[in-house]
Amino acid sequence: METVITRFPPSPTGDLHIGGARTALFNWLFAQNRGGKFVLRIEDTDLERSTEKSVKAILDAMEWLELTFDEGPYFQTKRLDIYREYANKLHASGHAYWCECPPEELEQKRKTAMTEGRKPKYDGTCRHKGLGPGPNRVLRFRSPDTGTTVLKDIVKGPIAFDNAELDDLVIIKSDGVATYNFAVVIDDITMNITHVIRGDDHVNNTPRQIQIYRALGAKLPEFGHVPMIHGEDRAPLSKRHGATSVMEYRNLGFLPEALLNCLVRLGWSHGDQEIFSRSEMIEHFTIENIGTSPSVFSMEKLLWLNAHYIKAKPAEDIVPLLRPFLAARGYPEKPDAYIAGAVRTLQARSRTLVEMADAMRFYMVDEVAIDPTAAQKFLVPEMSAPFERLLSEFEKLNVFSEATLEPIFRTVMADLNMKLGKIAQPLRVSLTGSTVSPGIFEIIDVLGKETVLKRMRKGLERMKQGAQA
Repeated sequence: METVITRFPPSPTGDLHIGGARTALFNWLFAQNRGGKFVLRIEDTDLERSTEKSVKAILDAMEWLELTFDEGPYFQTKRLDIYREYANKLHASGHAYWCECPPEELEQKRKTAMTEGRKPKYDGTCRHKGLGPGPNRVLRFRSPDTGTTVLKDIVKGPIAFDNAELDDLVIIKSDGVATYNFAVVIDDITMNITHVIRGDDHVNNTPRQIQIYRALGAKLPEFGHVPMIHGEDRAPLSKRHGATSVMEYRNLGFLPEALLNCLVRLGWSHGDQEIFSRSEMIEHFTIENIGTSPSVFSMEKLLWLNAHYIKAKPAEDIVPLLRPFLAARGYPEKPDAYIAGAVRTLQARSRTLVEMADAMRFYMVDEVAIDPTAAQKFLVPEMSAPFERLLSEFEKLNVFSEATLEPIFRTVMADLNMKLGKIAQPLRVSLTGSTVSPGIFEIIDVLGKETVLKRMRKGLERMKQGAQA
């Protein structure tokens, strides 16, 4: 049985975006599901726009998403001799010819054809000149004049193209560099690619590529073109819909497993299931379950998934992921165990690591900033006596835990005929600076006795200052 080999061939002209990441994921999953191989190929023949920075950005994104490749990365600029070898084969077999038409002449012919209502395709001027290579000459593939080229698409079904509509494609430019449609075919042939899964913006390239395969007598891979990704306004996904770069999502505090789960559901389904572990994606992924309609990327859906994975992840595993966000806020260093304790209190409340890092402030800083509105409402003079009583009881404790603290609350509440909320809110404001936080016992457990008593004394001092005023 033939080994399945898929590939992901990004161009290093920018970051890895959502659409490319989904293509990489689908190819990776298909290879994993079929026990095959996944190849990474960097298509860097656009010499003007390709950069090392973009190569690094792509590799970093692949590593963050844990889309490991079995071969590569291959770089097209290091394979130019291979392309020339195959180009020479096409020339020798009569399937390619050298063209000396200058660009300005071609542009004029294009304009004339459009003016006359004809397709602006190359008119074959140099087809029968028998030219050889030379300065400013390009090598063109000789496309069949008649008949049809049929793409047997494993996602979209069969698509027929009229050969008369396809012109003689340039395969080697005047600078000796192979063009995209030629290089990609030679790469897929020499890398034994069995399945080409890509966005349906490549559909119109495919008949040209099929013709090159046939001219070389090479076996065709199976082609599958997946629908494009749209924003919630049903327009093609772009920057105006929010972040599109994969690493931007990391910087916004998303977990890779959440983004992968979101991506896999963009055009693919397995029943009504929404949440997939990596192993479940591999187990269930089939091309047959890829849809044919454009999929919609929803930030709310991604946030929902991210909240799920943050909540489900062990707190200790979140700590190293969270540390860069804590450092960016200038928080003092704290031990892993302390941060893990704080994380546990915030996991059910945080949709992103950014939200969690912002909510961590009162755990991390030495001096908590108290919201003036909260202070005015809860750190009031009439609360100083019950607060002082609570503080006095806390000071006597050797062990700070919910088991030891709760009886004290109950005793103080009973003695003063107060409800928990009446005394808990001033304590919450003193400890966190806000009226909204995790449970009071959770907070106390993480902060510890020394910090709790210190902040309570400051809260009490503020109440008494209000009484004196």
